[in-house]
Amino acid sequence: MSHPAGRVLGLLELLQSHHRLTGGDLANRLGVDERTVRRYAATLVDLGIPVTADRGRYGGYRLLPGYKLPPLMLTDDEAVAVLLGLVAAERLGLGTEQPATATAAAKIRRVLPAALADRLAAVREHLAFTLRRVEPDARPATGTLLVLATAAREGRRVRMAYRSRSGAPSDRELDPYGLVFHVGRWYVSGHDHHSGEVRTFRLDRIAEVTAGEGTFTTPDGFDPVAQVTRSLAAVPWAHEVEVLLETDLATVRRRVPPSVAELTATAEGVLLRARVERLDGMAALLAGLGWPFTVVAPDALRDEVAAHAARLAAWARR
Repeated sequence: MSHPAGRVLGLLELLQSHHRLTGGDLANRLGVDERTVRRYAATLVDLGIPVTADRGRYGGYRLLPGYKLPPLMLTDDEAVAVLLGLVAAERLGLGTEQPATATAAAKIRRVLPAALADRLAAVREHLAFTLRRVEPDARPATGTLLVLATAAREGRRVRMAYRSRSGAPSDRELDPYGLVFHVGRWYVSGHDHHSGEVRTFRLDRIAEVTAGEGTFTTPDGFDPVAQVTRSLAAVPWAHEVEVLLETDLATVRRRVPPSVAELTATAEGVLLRARVERLDGMAALLAGLGWPFTVVAPDALRDEVAAHAARLAAWARR
């Protein structure tokens, strides 16, 4: 960094990497005197980058949040970490509106050294994920995510326009307790003033959300993840199923997630309660678990289990 412009950028990188550095620290790292450091800091301020200098024993230079994002200085390792994170967000649906992750990744790729960009391209081309890819229409708007996260942190009630699973619109007032990303979708859980209960809502079904004046306090010990998985397990489907599994609760929990079924330990084993759209799918799931079981309800599930067993026997005779 013998060129002054390079040292100015080096100063910016140091300030982005540290909360505060004294003039002496910066001078030593850049190989200049403290007067030159002051001149470099003034240059960054002239460029609109909010650098401030605090006087006194604990003073020093630091970078303040500004009205616009300053040029971001990243090392090669940091650029790779950010880019791989963006690739994962895009593939798994962890991101919000789709163009944002793609354009951010493109900006970083354009400024990578050629050799590093080529090696990273090889990783992107041959990187696979075991989780299914989420469709673009399942991603929430960035503004929705940010408003809900801020309201949850500040304990502020929100108003939102929501559409249900069936497409019915409604206006809701919600105390957002927490956000959860689960199986490719974003959820918010909190006290719904319309129903008077704790409810879970999908972010991609929120058409509009605004923070209000009302405040709230999140209940002690509230677990957003547990609430979301319980809510998903309780979604009304075509059939309500009860099956007694002849094993222990800890063993079942390792194979059956809370979003699939409610599990209760009994003297005879573990009672599995679930709501499903298709009984043949439940029959296949029970067969795949590998434990003896008794169908409590509905009787139609017994027929589906028998039909599934017949199919397996027929395939075994091929």
